[in-house]
Formats: sequence, C-alpha cells, structure tokens
Amino acid sequence: MRRETSALIWAVVAILMLTLAGAGAKHSPWTLRSKAGVFSDLRTPKLKAVRSFLWFRKELRLQPSSALAIAKNSVFLIELLLPKKQQVLKFLDGGQRRPVREARAIIFFGAQEHPNVTEFAVGPLPWPHYMRELPPRPGHRLSWASRPISSVEHALLSCTLAEATKPLHRFFMDTTGFSFQDCHAPCLTFTDVAPRGVASGQRRTWLIIQRFAEGYFLHPTGLEVLVDHGSSDARDWEVEQVWYNGKFYQSPEELARKYAAGEVDVVVLEDAFPQSQGEDSTGDLPLFSSYKPRGDFPSPIAVNGPHLVQPGGPRYRVEGNAVLYGGWSFAFRLQVLNVHFEGERIAYEVSTGGHTPAGMQTKFIDMGWGLGTVTHELAPGINCPETATFLDAHHYYDADNPVHYPRALCVFEMPTGVPLRRHFNSNFSGGFNFYTGLTGQVLVLTTSTVYNYDYIWDFIFYPNGVMEAKMHATGYVHATFYTPEGLRHGTRLHTHLIGNMHTHLVHYRVDLDVADTKNSFHTLQMKLENITNPWSPKHHLVQPTLGQTRYPRERQAAFRFGRPLPKYLLFTSPKKNPWGHQRSYHLQIHSMADQVLSPDWQEERAITWARYPLAVTKYRESELCSSSIYNQNDPWDWPVVFEEFLRNNENIEEEDLVAWVTVGFLHIPHSEDIPNTATPGNSVGFLLRPFNFFPEDPSLASRHTVIVWPRENGPNIQRWVPEESRNCLMPTHFSYNGTYMPV
Repeated sequence: MRRETSALIWAVVAILMLTLAGAGAKHSPWTLRSKAGVFSDLRTPKLKAVRSFLWFRKELRLQPSSALAIAKNSVFLIELLLPKKQQVLKFLDGGQRRPVREARAIIFFGAQEHPNVTEFAVGPLPWPHYMRELPPRPGHRLSWASRPISSVEHALLSCTLAEATKPLHRFFMDTTGFSFQDCHAPCLTFTDVAPRGVASGQRRTWLIIQRFAEGYFLHPTGLEVLVDHGSSDARDWEVEQVWYNGKFYQSPEELARKYAAGEVDVVVLEDAFPQSQGEDSTGDLPLFSSYKPRGDFPSPIAVNGPHLVQPGGPRYRVEGNAVLYGGWSFAFRLQVLNVHFEGERIAYEVSTGGHTPAGMQTKFIDMGWGLGTVTHELAPGINCPETATFLDAHHYYDADNPVHYPRALCVFEMPTGVPLRRHFNSNFSGGFNFYTGLTGQVLVLTTSTVYNYDYIWDFIFYPNGVMEAKMHATGYVHATFYTPEGLRHGTRLHTHLIGNMHTHLVHYRVDLDVADTKNSFHTLQMKLENITNPWSPKHHLVQPTLGQTRYPRERQAAFRFGRPLPKYLLFTSPKKNPWGHQRSYHLQIHSMADQVLSPDWQEERAITWARYPLAVTKYRESELCSSSIYNQNDPWDWPVVFEEFLRNNENIEEEDLVAWVTVGFLHIPHSEDIPNTATPGNSVGFLLRPFNFFPEDPSLASRHTVIVWPRENGPNIQRWVPEESRNCLMPTHFSYNGTYMPV
C-alpha cells in the first residue's frame, strides 16, 4: 500500500504571506482580475511542456518515475516558481512588464556514483528553453538521504517486507488471520514513520504492520519491523530488527523460531472482522474503525438537516483564477494571492508549508510527505455547501504525468449564525428607540489535505476587512499496539490499540505591507496606575492606562514559548488615519501550542520555528520558507534552519516585515476519537483585523443592514436590499416587534 498516513506528531508546515497595503494603491476589481494570471497555477499543458523540455535534455539521462528502481534519474516534482515579490508588485502596482513565468523542478539523480537531489528553475513558460540550478541556502546541501519517499520506493519496501516476513506466515495467520503471502484477502499492510534513522545519512524506517481493513490505521498487529533501505539497490535492503508485543528480536527468523518453540508471549487478535468489507458489508456488525452508523440517540433524527440556498444566485464571482465578493477580490491557486479590500491590498499570498519503536521514533513534518499535493476531492454538502463553486487542481508530484484532482477547492458564502454587528436601543419603558443589525455573512475558500489525518484549511473573508486563516484537524489518530507500558505515552482506545499523545503545529508566514512596504512592529497592553482622585484628593483611584512597546530588532520581536505573548500585536504604517493614529493591522492568534522539543536536541534544529508563537523578521527573498520537504527524512542535516533567519538581528523599524506565526494544540487521544477525531475544539489559526486602518467600520458599505423604527401602527422596517418573495426554499418574511412587557 502507498503511504497514506502522517499523524503530524510535530508539524504541518504552512506558509502564509500576507500583504496589507495602503490608500495610495487603490485598484479596480477589473484591473485586479486581469492581472491575476501572474499567480495562476500550472495547468496540464504547461506541466507537460516542462516535462518534455527536461526529457529532451539528454545530459539528464532521465527515466520514468514509475521505473521500479532507485538508481535512476527521474523528475520528482514540477510546480510554479513564483516570481520575486518586488517584480510582481512592480507589475501589479507600477504598470511594468509581467514577470517571466517559471517552473520549479526537482530531479532525483540516483543513477550516478554520488546520488543527489537537485532543484532547477525552468522557463520561460509556456515554451521553456532554459534551466538553471536553484542552490540551497549558503552553508546547506540537499542530501540524497533527505529526499521524500517515492511511490516506487514504497512499493519496493512492500516487496522487501513481504519477502523478509515469509518465515512469519504461520505466525501471522495464527495471531491475526491475515498475511502478506498470496495476499488477496484478508491482507496485511503497513504504515511507515519518520525520521528514518537516528543520524544524518541513514534511511532506516520502522514499519507498523497492520491488518488491511476500513480504517487500517487503527488495526496494528503488534509487530513492527525496522528496514534499512539506504542502498540504491533494493536487493541490498534488509530487516535489521523486529519488535513484537514489547520485545525485540534480531530478525523475522528468530521470531519465527521462538514462536514455534512456544517462547513468544503471543496476543491473538480476536476482533470480529466482517466477512466482507466496504459497501458489501451492510449486514455485518461494523468494525470499530468504520464510519457506518451504530447506536441510537434518545431523540432520533430521521430527516435531513438545513441546507444553504441562494435564491438570487451567488453574490460572489469566480472569473478565471480571480474571485470578487463585495469589497474583496483575490487570486487563487491552492493558496490565496493578491487579496484586496475596497481596492487596497490586504494580502499578497496565503498558502498552506509512544512506547513502541515506531511510536518513539515518529516526528512527522508533513511538508516532507508532499502535503500540498494530496488535495483530494471535496464532497458537496459535507466539506462545502451544495451551492459552492468547486475548483480543480493539477499536481505533478512523484508521477510521470500531471494528475488532475477534481473539486480540490471550493468557494462559498455562508451565514455565520452571529450578526456582524447589532444594537437594541431600549427606551427603558417597555419599548425601543431603534433596533439595527447586519447579518453575519462570510466568504470561505477551503481545501483539505489528507493522510491518516485530514487537515481542513479555511480562508475566511468578513465584510469589515477582517481575514481569518484556520486549520481543522480530523481523521484517524496515529495509533500503535497496546502494551501496559504504553499508557505512559497515550490512552487505550480499544482492545489492542493505544493512541499516542502528539502535538499538531502549523507554521504560517505572514508577509505584511500595511499601507506600504515600510512597516514597524509594536504591541499595546493595559497597565494599571494608582493616582490621586482629582475630585476627592483624600482618596486614590486605580485606573487602566495604555502602554506601548516598540521592537526595533528581530531578536526583540522573537517571542519564545513559555513567555507571555502580548495580546495586541500591531503592524503599523507611518501613515495615519483621519484621527491621527497610525494605520495598523492587528494579528490575533488562536492557539494552544507550546514548545515540543528542547533546543539542545539535535533533531529540533529541523523545526526551530516551533520555538516561537511569533517571530518578526525583515523580508528577504532567501527566507521564503521556514522548512522544506527535505527536513523530514534527515532532520540532522537541515537545508533550512529557521533560527538562522534571526541570527543577523536586523532592524525592523520601517522595513518590509514578515510575521512567522506558530499555532497548534496538544492532542491526547481519548475514546471519543474512535473512529475519527472530530473537528469541534480541534481548530487553530489567527485573524488579521484592521486597527485604525479605516476611518470607520468598512462594512457600513454593505446594503444588507436592517434598521427597525417604532411606530404607533407597527414597526417601520428600513432595508436597502429588497426582501425577496416567498417560496418553499426561502425563509419567512422578516418581522420584528421589539417590545417587552410584564406578564
């Protein structure tokens, strides 16, 4: 089986580059839409053009990615290489020439004496005729051992495992009823974990052996196998150790001999597996890992729930790779780009960077598993309302041709269930002077990335200039075989299952340009002071005052976990609003994250960004990502070390600033995580809120405000958008009384 799991024991690395620009750069939505193509993703024709160009370069000696060998040269990834930010801004704002479009290509050079991984820029698109090497950061390299696992390597691991465990066929059948041999059904499968070894250059992976069934992540057999697959010749791969039910064995043969001699403490898995699985198992008692309904509510619900309807059609427009909605406009790929509100740029880019041996070893960094390439189809009515606009994606990752992912993203408008703002103005005599309210409506762009965990990524746009980025975690927990000792590291979830505690961390890159590219960072906090009462000098008053702290250097603006993080985090422009305040945006973080590893642990160098809930740095083209796809498999030799971004401690006053935000939560699995972790309570993220950026609430431009005025003959309802006529899909007419009387 192809690896489809990544419990994110440490980190999903996301990148979010946000730009908040000012009044001097207003653009019409039509101009923004016409220029959105500078960000448009590579579709199939351009991906194939890059692939063809590379294959025509005979010196590369390329072979198909699907060729069943490691010692080959093959194209692993092709994706858009975004132009430099200043080039894009000159095109968007200055009317200069459109930047050259290029692709980033990763090639595995395995068919040479010293195998390596090399990245190239290929261009210009759509008809490439040149390529240039993209070097790693100075002082770093891309080691061959750090490359992501390919589908071919996974298939060869499967073959190696099946061959090496032949002596255990009888053991497997007796203890699980499943086997790797002559496997049609029932079969064994495996999940691999990372990092792969205990030192740089190793490629030694623990494999968790599981019964292949619905939700196989929750069906470990108690056997885990350590395979050394560092050689470029799969015939040299070998099993180094075996772990079963709390004990280590030197080989499968040793375990088989001791089992035959009755010297193994055996656990026979007696779970009642259905005779058939999937849709054919309707008559069987479902597995505990199944989604099939079971149990009953005290008050059964046997009808469908509410549905979102749009009587007048969608109020947003999707045109090419641009979205227009009220005051908002933005371009999209699998990220959101060039976001404007009321003609001013708000965002430049928004994108989403135990006890058993496997449980001890696991430290997943999901970027290393191609997180952005597993954007599988979203389901209407579940992931997104049926009224949503669905958008496809195309990826070239570990394949010989582009792969089309239908309905990979969706855009929709929805009510929040809470008014954006409202007020009941009482006359304190049983009536009111007026009532006013504005419905809470938001536009949502959502996508989902999938392993054993499903990560749902939302980008939410509010009518008052607020933008929110949010991640929800659901899916199957990372689980291993139950042993009594394992309770020190997790929770028993079923007869033979333990859910290991872990931390989900997400790292966002927030590239801010508030009213210009010259910004500063400061915080506001409340301070209490004890003063003499001015109208009663014999008494004292304690009153709050506003305290401001400025952070002129990068190190000063790097806040470590374990230390208080100020509540008001402001990125300010030298420009002022009409009331004399600096135009600012407030970064508001929602998170339960904490530091996971001690800084003196060598592996921690691969994720030094996880030391900080917030760090602010000066923008540099060489500091666009805080991690890489290579940090996962060789976290001891790091091509990207975030801590180095802070080393030069640059000035950050009136500079182009980047905020690096870490959000997340500790997950201690519990029985309600069976079969899946649910989304309520398992979401984190942040908001960008205007703070003296506008002269007043910009949602006043909305025509969906309702004001009710009392009249003797009944309330007068004032609205700016006519109420629609009734039909069976529409709610009843709006009505309002507003009185309150004793009864």
